[in-house]
Amino acid sequence: MPASPGAAEAASSHSNFTAFLASLFLSKIADQVLLFLVPLVVFQSTSDVAWSGLAFALEAFPRFLSFPICGALCDRISPVRLMRWSQLWRALVCVGGAIGGASIGGLAWLITLSAICGVLTTQGAMAREVILPQAFQRHRFEKVLAYSQTADQVGAVLGPVLAAGFLALWQWPTAVAATAGIFLLGDLALLWWQHSNLVPLHARGASHTTAWAAMLAGLRHIVLTPGLRKLVIEAAGINLVVGVTLASSAALFTGQHGQSAARYGVLQTAGAITTVVILLGIAHISLPVRRMGLAAFVLMVLGGLLTALSASVWGYALGYLLVIGLDKMFNVYLRSTRQKLIPLADFGKTTGVMAMLNNLSQPLAGLAIGVFAAQWTAGGVILALTGLMALLGLVAARIK
Repeated sequence: MPASPGAAEAASSHSNFTAFLASLFLSKIADQVLLFLVPLVVFQSTSDVAWSGLAFALEAFPRFLSFPICGALCDRISPVRLMRWSQLWRALVCVGGAIGGASIGGLAWLITLSAICGVLTTQGAMAREVILPQAFQRHRFEKVLAYSQTADQVGAVLGPVLAAGFLALWQWPTAVAATAGIFLLGDLALLWWQHSNLVPLHARGASHTTAWAAMLAGLRHIVLTPGLRKLVIEAAGINLVVGVTLASSAALFTGQHGQSAARYGVLQTAGAITTVVILLGIAHISLPVRRMGLAAFVLMVLGGLLTALSASVWGYALGYLLVIGLDKMFNVYLRSTRQKLIPLADFGKTTGVMAMLNNLSQPLAGLAIGVFAAQWTAGGVILALTGLMALLGLVAARIK
């Protein structure tokens, strides 16, 4: 007996979503390999936490500064085309960087290719933000966000494991070349989704808007739209602690706490698994969005305090898991709230400006580690930034 039209449509929708998630998953694996390699390879080469923090900042600044331009492009060009370009160009940059690193040598090749790939990752992420509410309208948006971020985090589970395995077998140029192949697999999955998707997707903004005008329009929405300023301040505080945790974790875990690179990979994997469990709970249990954000914020402050003050590796690990595991829970609150507040025609450009303002605190945190770790110790820097996060949370609570 043939399936009903409704059942066939539901099956097609499920298949489309699975293909889309597969692309996110593969792209995240490859991106996570690069994020894992840079601070660890730099620290192994220099034995200096300051250089590790500076390398993280150099890699991350271009990634976050490009958000407004990438967001504006999503209002002018097909987001699917932009997402495919992001995958293909990252593969090509990895191949070029691997060849340069193998033939000429030097860590500058690794940091530079990671910075370029970071910008392209930003473009892919912004295109995804525009695609999700258009292509998957049949589902509760918090559920769509939870599943898409689960695909991200499952990729983050495997990324550090693959990176540690790559470094155990090869030098970093060969590891980067293998990463290019993963980016290509992600593009094939996206191509499969594109061919099976039945929902028309297109840019929704004015095609003649300049990049500067688009940024000003996004800033205007943030200033004038009730609720958006509050989100920017909260997210900036969150990303201070996330940034300082990411920038210092390789050095603190393998240096101060005396653990191996393999165990560092296990720690990162545990953080990703914790996040997956939390996101699957969000996908299956309907929670008030605001309460979700508040719980994530408070527990991440606690996590920052533990990573700063704990003399035990287990205390540090618990703090790390709280910070990394609950970051995406806060992100569901953030993305779900701004989706309701930003006009559709300006969604890309406004989200791009918001993302830049939110995420600039991550590389600033890495820069703080590089500049102040020698005088204050890494724990002192983490403690100061955690206190600043708590202060920003109190400021945001007083904003309507």
